Amino acid sequence: MHNQEIIDFIKENSSLFWYTRKEDKENISIEFLVETILNYGDEKSVKKLFDLVGIKKVAEIFYKQTSGKRNNYFPQTEHYFKLYFKRYA
Repeated sequence: MHNQEIIDFIKENSSLFWYTRKEDKENISIEFLVETILNYGDEKSVKKLFDLVGIKKVAEIFYKQTSGKRNNYFPQTEHYFKLYFKRYA
């Protein structure tokens, strides 16, 4: 279960989770939240994600998700955040 700040953050960005049923949005995994915000969020939502979850935790989740043969990140998004986290996380 998420804390209230993360639930509010999910509600603020609910349009990014258009394919998730409304009643299930509050229960999405932190991994799914990170993937969706990094792929589709704007600069403001990425910054807020870092503030709520922590940049090191986001980087850890990102590296775990991108370590396999396949992942759901756009190539340019994956490249950008690999460079970003290498420098800042």
